[in-house]
Amino acid sequence: MKHHPLMFITPNLPLADLVPLVSDYLSGGGKWLQLRLKDCHPDEIIKTSTEMKAMCHKVGAVFIINDHPDIAKAVQADGVHLGKKDTPVSQAREILGEEYIIGGTANTVEDMIFLAESGVDYIGLGPFRFTSTKKILSPIIGLEGYAERMKRFREAGFETPVTAIGGILLDDVEAIMSTGVNGIAVSGVLAKNENIIEITKQFASKTTHKYINHE
Repeated sequence: MKHHPLMFITPNLPLADLVPLVSDYLSGGGKWLQLRLKDCHPDEIIKTSTEMKAMCHKVGAVFIINDHPDIAKAVQADGVHLGKKDTPVSQAREILGEEYIIGGTANTVEDMIFLAESGVDYIGLGPFRFTSTKKILSPIIGLEGYAERMKRFREAGFETPVTAIGGILLDDVEAIMSTGVNGIAVSGVLAKNENIIEITKQFASKTTHKYINHE
């Protein structure tokens, strides 16, 4: 699996607004997109997923869907990301098989180890700070929290890539990457920017020095 150091998670916007947003992200060099559609009808998710997948694959970007492993398989996405209350990893793997990417959300070292042992391909660890993107937020981690969790996780012998998430701004990237995480995920900070292409390039350049490629 290729683990890209920058992921964009689509914010909670009308579907019509997501297309230009994603287009700009991809134009800025983004290579990893997570489509997060909460409270949407499955037909809408399928329609949007099909369109987003085509956009991503046209430029060689990885396309994953938040939850919905059945839809991910139906539209032949690259994988799914599972929140703590979403489909269990084992069930998603049963639906998708080994060739699909499965990511999971963690807040504690115990979460991380559980996910790694469940066979996820990457872990989304957060939140870094408060974010209005999610309705129910786990305890804030902060820089020290990332450093401590990454140290304990790696010392326990786990090599699963870890992506930091939750309210991350451009000025945070270098410090967060120095804690040992493999990448960052952004959402609102991109969506609210007037020049999404340019800020994507800036985020990408700050994360590429830690680029890893897991085959």
